[in-house]
Amino acid sequence: MKQYNACYTPIPSGYMGQLLDWPEVVTEGATIQECTELLQDALNEMIQAYSELDKPIPKP
Repeated sequence: MKQYNACYTPIPSGYMGQLLDWPEVVTEGATIQECTELLQDALNEMIQAYSELDKPIPKP
């Protein structure tokens, strides 16, 4: 699987995570670990959605 770089930002409720090469993939979690897991889920859903719409998937 492709690996994307992520940026984590502290927020009042925990952390916000966003992919640097695909900024539309963004989520938040109470801990960095939870945020990372949710970011992976968001990435998988975006890959599926882009594939169904026949849109190019950004490269890492």
